[in-house]
Amino acid sequence: MLTEFNLGDKVQMRKNHACGANEWEITRCGADIKLRCTHCGRVIMLDRMDFMRSAKRITAQADSDAGRTETALNAPD
Repeated sequence: MLTEFNLGDKVQMRKNHACGANEWEITRCGADIKLRCTHCGRVIMLDRMDFMRSAKRITAQADSDAGRTETALNAPD
């Protein structure tokens, strides 16, 4: 189960997409996770628990300047 991830990370999912790829880029983090297929560009949204169960591993880390970390999203202001 994948528990730590950042905006802009590329993740490998357990099942292949219909286009044949299984790598997705995280474009939104919150209660729902928004993913974009790196091969065909299809955008999907999964709730956090479904995403954490379906994600296999992080294939590429996001640049440190590109997005906020998961812990920064939950930190009080």
